Amino acid sequence: MDKSLLAFVWIAGPLTGALVQPYVGIRSDNCRISWGKRKPFMIGGGIATIVSLLALAWTREIVGGMLGIFGVPFGSEGVKVTSIVMATILMYCLDFAINTVQAAIRAFIVDNAPAHQQEAANAWASRLTGIGNILGYISGYLDLPKILPLFGKTQFQVLCMIASLSLGITLLISCLFITERDPRLEGPPSSDNPGVIAFFKQVFHSIRTLPPQIRKVCEVQLFAWVGWFPFLFYSTTYIGQLYVNPIFEERPHLPPEDIDEAWVAATRVGTFALLIYAIISFAASIILPLLVVPTYRPAILTPKSVASPTRQHPYLSRRKSASTISITVSSAALSLPPPQLSKPLELTERESPSLLSCLQIPGFTLRRAWLMSHILFTICMFSTFFIKTPQAGTVVVSVVGISWAMTLWAPFALISAEVAKSDAKKRRRRYRLLHMRRDSSDGLLPRSRRREQQQQAVVASQEDRSDAHMAVEGDYETPGLSYHSTASTSLPTPVATAHGQDDKNEQNNEESSHRNDEDGDNLTVDEREEDNEDDNESADDGEVDTTDEAGVILGIHNVAISFPQILSTLVSSAIFNALQKPRGEPWDDSVGWVMRFGGLVTIGAAVVTKRLAEGGSAGSKVGLWKNRDAV
Repeated sequence: MDKSLLAFVWIAGPLTGALVQPYVGIRSDNCRISWGKRKPFMIGGGIATIVSLLALAWTREIVGGMLGIFGVPFGSEGVKVTSIVMATILMYCLDFAINTVQAAIRAFIVDNAPAHQQEAANAWASRLTGIGNILGYISGYLDLPKILPLFGKTQFQVLCMIASLSLGITLLISCLFITERDPRLEGPPSSDNPGVIAFFKQVFHSIRTLPPQIRKVCEVQLFAWVGWFPFLFYSTTYIGQLYVNPIFEERPHLPPEDIDEAWVAATRVGTFALLIYAIISFAASIILPLLVVPTYRPAILTPKSVASPTRQHPYLSRRKSASTISITVSSAALSLPPPQLSKPLELTERESPSLLSCLQIPGFTLRRAWLMSHILFTICMFSTFFIKTPQAGTVVVSVVGISWAMTLWAPFALISAEVAKSDAKKRRRRYRLLHMRRDSSDGLLPRSRRREQQQQAVVASQEDRSDAHMAVEGDYETPGLSYHSTASTSLPTPVATAHGQDDKNEQNNEESSHRNDEDGDNLTVDEREEDNEDDNESADDGEVDTTDEAGVILGIHNVAISFPQILSTLVSSAIFNALQKPRGEPWDDSVGWVMRFGGLVTIGAAVVTKRLAEGGSAGSKVGLWKNRDAV
């Protein structure tokens, strides 16, 4: 393939990432399918990825077979040109599909883990990515067609088959064993216009209204990925150049065949360096989360807070979808006291330290770890001034694996925690709004409508409190509530007891609820702070509700990753045009200068990271979770 066409192919990654992920984020945010917002895009994108990957692996066979029908020889120039064109198209289709899956999976993590678990969830995502990298590099050293002949005749075909099976199996496990909230409970989407103009309008609106913490994370990524792009693309070439320098210096007039042979060996050395880099990155993704002090910890539940009248509705210990559970509620059940916990909750702010918490370094927060990773990356890039051997270059590339582990973890954890915080706050506001509507319409609505509003309040309360009780052991059952599978409606249907008893219980419940809402002494200090915080933020235009924008926010974050890659490509091309030597000459340091340019820009990422808030933009709390380690 011609180098100009090859450049057109490689630009597909950042180009589709800048456009596809925000679009998928918007569409998934507006999705109202009963089995979840993200799963339709995970499944659709996964199928498209597998089809594109397998078609790319067998492009020559597919094109040769199709043209063979018309009598075109398999090895002809027409088959070759058509194969190149088809491969280029499939590369764009593959990038489109991969970005669809990636956008949906990242939002899937945000939606299904509370704020205090976002760091751990994204740390595991980083670890699994590291495992995939290691397996990929190891596979490059194996003769896969000999080991797995049924998967293909070439190395690339077997790799594509393995990747397709891995993606399909892991997506299937995630979709079967993780239940999303029913998005129909959130009401109709704010906008469901799929047009191009509407898409760009919503993206620009979301960029303007980004919460300050998320905006700063995106600014960090704008600087950081100008440095990461040349390292990821040219580190193998850099190590290879160090390997061939003494060869070309000793034998300055090598024939092209010997030059090619030297570069083949150099590529193996560079690939080995990347394998060590992947192993170091994986090890760092395991060790660093154990050393970093968690930004958010679960709120301490107390008997008083559990029994608070404004929080008297049933709790769920696990996240459930209203499409898979139906709530049969009698009005009497709504007046029952809250469920008793199987284990008493101690009225204390201290937690018994676990064994792993003893490994945490005081003051070593996620923000500071990310800041140090930028500094480490910059030092490694500038150390290329002094690197003369492939062994030393391998050490530098390996050390950068520590920074890469933080890049795969920190920004996603910070953004996910902010979005999860907004998600929890929105559900609390919706819960209070339903109570206010019910109380204000006691004498105006028929009994059936009042029951429906009570049930909506139950659903909102359950969604709100399910996050808190994820951290509490034991399952709880609430009298008057029964759960069974149904697909008939998104709202539960009331089943009344005896008619007169139902009316009496309903009246008593409403009176009790109204009295309790007016009784401020029944609220704990923390609960008052949370309610006041929610009220203030709901009136603050600067702190927008980002619950329905989780997908588009992660898409905007990917724009902040993709756009610098396009910019870095242009700058790298200019540096290569100015400094690159002919292929057989020694001491070509053009790649080194490209990497140093990346290290210079990464200083800006370190500066912006230093200005990040330690525990989120909301101060010491995130929804139901307390930040005790902010400095």
